[in-house]
Amino acid sequence: MHQSPTTLLHPPLHAAHAELGARFTGFAGWAMPLRYGSETAEHRAVRERAGLFDLSHMGQLEVSGPQAPAALDHALVGHLSAVPVGRARYTMLCDETGGVLDDLVAYRLAADRYLLVTNAVNTGTALAELRARCAGPGATVTDHTTERAIIAVQGPRAADTVEAVVGAESTRLGYYTAADLDVGGRPAVVARTGYTGEDGFEFFVRAADAVDTWRELIAAGAAYGLTPAGLACRDTLRIEAGMPLYGFELHRGVTPFEAGLGRVVSFTKPGDFVGRAALAERRDTGAATVLVGLTGTGRRVPRTGHPVVALADGGTAEPVGVVTSGALSPVLNRPVALARVHPDAVGARSRLGVVIRGDTEPVEITRLPFYRRAR
Repeated sequence: MHQSPTTLLHPPLHAAHAELGARFTGFAGWAMPLRYGSETAEHRAVRERAGLFDLSHMGQLEVSGPQAPAALDHALVGHLSAVPVGRARYTMLCDETGGVLDDLVAYRLAADRYLLVTNAVNTGTALAELRARCAGPGATVTDHTTERAIIAVQGPRAADTVEAVVGAESTRLGYYTAADLDVGGRPAVVARTGYTGEDGFEFFVRAADAVDTWRELIAAGAAYGLTPAGLACRDTLRIEAGMPLYGFELHRGVTPFEAGLGRVVSFTKPGDFVGRAALAERRDTGAATVLVGLTGTGRRVPRTGHPVVALADGGTAEPVGVVTSGALSPVLNRPVALARVHPDAVGARSRLGVVIRGDTEPVEITRLPFYRRAR
């Protein structure tokens, strides 16, 4: 449903984006920068140098208390009590049928304190589910979304930019770690995760500190070609990196196994967890569909909802799946797509096509990710 600009939440950095000439879009109830200029230029900046993103629309939920580890083991599919302090884990919130309610990153900031970063479209759902599943003494769920901001630096020069602001302490952060650091006299949780296929850092700061942190990063990153980047290029970056997005590759109608992410489900952790029986059955029977990468041989781009068909001799085409996300890759300069298809359609001799406006465009199954950064 369309929301007028007056009904949208503005992140703490809204005025800073407006000063930079951002074009805004409504997303999950927030007015967020879609692009500042060319989304292709912003995409390339992240791949070649560094990009600066405002992710303040994403949910920030804290689960704390002596029973927080056990409560999260029950609430989520991952083994959160086994995550060391200072580390992070990608996990999922599933319902009793195994359907995905949200995928999220959980940071263990202390023995009894976790920060969960949710998709913006699911913050309300995740908050309600976690409060219900973590009910009882010893675990408290708190929503800090509107009190804080998230600023991300992504790209091969991200580490240089962050070190110029934070100092040598940032070099101690390994992949999927987080720490409480001082940023220009302001407290922040700084993490090293990312969603673009590049090296990257996230700053979780108080709303009142967001503008100063943003401007300090822009100033420090100028020497490294840092460019503000919007949601448009964030989407093309994650598609190139083969990363799922809730509402497209993930939703209530699929389990982690259909998304090729069954590895995030821990069946060996102590106690029961929501969706365990259904997920075990899906693990044992096999996924009804599999998520694959497709690369186009022409210039027409497969888009969400386009049918995927198996091509046979004689020109016949049998429906075998559907495109979940697609884009023209600025790096590969070819159409790429993520698609959910029947397992039988994945084979060495499979010939597939995508139906685009009535025409069938040949595509090739491609191992994900489409793009892999140099290490």
